[in-house]
Amino acid sequence: MTENHSLQIQRRLYELMVLMKAADDRLSKGIGTGEFMCVYWPSRGQEAIAAAMGTALRPDDQLVTTYRGLHDLIGKGVPLEEIYGEMMGRTIGASRGKGGTMHIAKPEVGVMLSTGIVGAGPPVAVGLAMAAKRKGLDRVTVVSFGDGATNTGSFHEAANMAALWDLPLVFVCQNNLYAEMTPTSDTMKIEHVADRAAGYGMPGVRVDGNDPLAVKSALDEALRRARTGGGPTFIECVTFRFRGHYFGDRMPYIPKEQMASALAADPLPRFRNRLANTSVCSQDELDRIEQDALQAVEAALSAVMSSDSPTVAELDQDVYATPIKYPV
Repeated sequence: MTENHSLQIQRRLYELMVLMKAADDRLSKGIGTGEFMCVYWPSRGQEAIAAAMGTALRPDDQLVTTYRGLHDLIGKGVPLEEIYGEMMGRTIGASRGKGGTMHIAKPEVGVMLSTGIVGAGPPVAVGLAMAAKRKGLDRVTVVSFGDGATNTGSFHEAANMAALWDLPLVFVCQNNLYAEMTPTSDTMKIEHVADRAAGYGMPGVRVDGNDPLAVKSALDEALRRARTGGGPTFIECVTFRFRGHYFGDRMPYIPKEQMASALAADPLPRFRNRLANTSVCSQDELDRIEQDALQAVEAALSAVMSSDSPTVAELDQDVYATPIKYPV
């Protein structure tokens, strides 16, 4: 175990992973039973990646993520009640309930954008990273996306520009092996997405996306490189999505054997066993972490359900940075 993986960091990784899982599970339960209504794109199974980002990034570092970003948002510090509130259209939400699941942002903690368009995040991240470089800021931008996004022209242009200008940017591909409902084998000829990095002249790293320590090690190196003027890095984190593309998707396109194999590699019990076997945490401590996460989720949900929906008066709010008064 390296110095970067202190006992405190390992414990924090598990705390984040457990909270991410509990938050996803509670959404599935609530929608499935009719307790509440909202739309969301599950991230269950991909917690190790987001937890590693949450511990590796500094508060002033910036993150651009996607509509499948519940775990990313939690890792970067967006309060759970603001995430749930936005999903359910309540004023307690990060954008006072007007952005919805696909468009959650909280610049105060560095979450600059969640986008609903596949491949739309990298160009925005390039702009953020370019701004940091031009201002001489010691800040790195991380952009998170799926394997399917690497097939878009917007990703190609962003990767090329980031490498050409040596921008402080880290590309994190959460490769869950499916672009919506299409396996990567049907969308690209190469086996490893990280191999694409060579075409832009940047390092490409492939890691086990179910191992938070492996992901954090890769991130630590990429962030160090970015901060010291070395330019961008592409990190492919190989993982799996345990639930459908959207909640309610029955996943007939995923072979049962593949799903069974993926579930057997669930990052949560795997990391829990690792912490217990290496005496990082006792079984009682791990149980308390899990119980605390369940309580935090219920508290956030209670706050959201008791908050108001936006009124008509909100329609013309937050449209312009400086309000413009038009003559009647």
